Amino acid sequence: MKILLTGTTGYIAKRLALQLLEDNHELVCCVRDMERIPDEIEEHPRCKFIKVDFLKPESVEIPSDIEAAYYLIHSMSNSKNDFEKLERQCSQNFKELVNKTECNQVIYLSGIVNDDSLSKHLKSRLQVENTLKSNDYALTTFRAGIIVGSGSASFEIIRDIVEKLPVMITPKWLNTKTQPIGVRDVLTYLSNALGNKKLFDKSYDIFGPEILTYKEMLLQFAEVRGLKRYILTLPVLTPKLSSYWLYFVTSTSFQLASALVDSMKVEVIGKPSDINSHIDIEPMSYKTAVNLAFQKIQQNEVVSSWKDAVSSGIFNDQLSKHIELPHYGCFKDVRFREVTDEEFTLNQIWKIGGRNGWYRFNRLWKIRGHVDKLFGGVGLRRGRTHDTSLEPGDPLDFWRVLFADKNEKRLLLFAEMKLPGEAWLEFKIVKNKLYQRAVFRPKGVWGRLYWYSVLPFHAFVFNGMIDALVKKK
Repeated sequence: MKILLTGTTGYIAKRLALQLLEDNHELVCCVRDMERIPDEIEEHPRCKFIKVDFLKPESVEIPSDIEAAYYLIHSMSNSKNDFEKLERQCSQNFKELVNKTECNQVIYLSGIVNDDSLSKHLKSRLQVENTLKSNDYALTTFRAGIIVGSGSASFEIIRDIVEKLPVMITPKWLNTKTQPIGVRDVLTYLSNALGNKKLFDKSYDIFGPEILTYKEMLLQFAEVRGLKRYILTLPVLTPKLSSYWLYFVTSTSFQLASALVDSMKVEVIGKPSDINSHIDIEPMSYKTAVNLAFQKIQQNEVVSSWKDAVSSGIFNDQLSKHIELPHYGCFKDVRFREVTDEEFTLNQIWKIGGRNGWYRFNRLWKIRGHVDKLFGGVGLRRGRTHDTSLEPGDPLDFWRVLFADKNEKRLLLFAEMKLPGEAWLEFKIVKNKLYQRAVFRPKGVWGRLYWYSVLPFHAFVFNGMIDALVKKK
């Protein structure tokens, strides 16, 4: 089936695209910026990309032979500049363009809208649903609540709160009830609804099996992480103060914090229906969804199977598309240098560590290794498997190789030393520039203190290392 996919660079659409391609569909992907095409699908032979801004329909050309479309366009911006008007205009322009094609079905992912006092954004979602209804195609709408998955904004914000604050004094909206749903289940609903005539011109609430307050979600998340947390809710925090609290505690922007607080005041409970029998699904529990998310991001649990997957040919040269550096709640040290001799630099990167050392300030690296051993870590004793080659899964001193591909000019390491958090080190050459990224995700207060304690050493250790990678002696 030939499918039009909107919101291609968004959280859901990126994952859905992979699922649809796996199901042998052909995709026409809409992007506003052709430079932001997701790496995961950029080279796929059954993917075509078109530059589209649905607020400017005169510049849009959609193939007439599409058979179905997904409307996954949504902004959580809290702008005062006619937010609802822009959402309505965007969906209206989309409908008029799709009406001119052979499209039989549009599938739309919305939010649960059963409360009497809806937030601004949920009102907008309902308005878009009504706008998308058409006599020329069938509309299938899925209304979801909080979506739980690695990398999603809600998941990472909850993770920020839980891992940073042993004791929380929180706004009263933490007692609001909701029904979270795993992202894997959402993708199953979206993909399995395609072409299902029983679902034409119908809308369904989709949700997990439990009704939880946000407070219960935080506590269950902490339980999965093995953390003890105490939460006291106060009735005195205004929406604005609540937004500032969320902004300062987590890594979210203030606009997103405001939008989330606005939505979190509203109870999000789904209406039962027969949709699960049509889709053949039994949604997972919240804890299961959290556990599955951490299978993606707890790298040292995944490394052993990754090496097996590479040797068995499951991932082949696609492995890098399954390994991304985290962004939320992280400290970063990013440096770059111009590369004059790419072959030399790649060889230097591939020889790093072990008997070859870390090129600059090796004594400091050795001291860090001894400290690690004192605390029960692996230290530098493992060295390297081979002096000049690296494979995913190889140990590299107190690092583990997650990805190593000279053709992609990328090496990614994950720290297996004793740390109050998680750490990654990446080397990547892009357009004759070497980017060296050290990323640290702290766990609790000790993690943050650790980062600031080692920060003074970064200036010369990391500078010396990247200089040695690009400059011949």
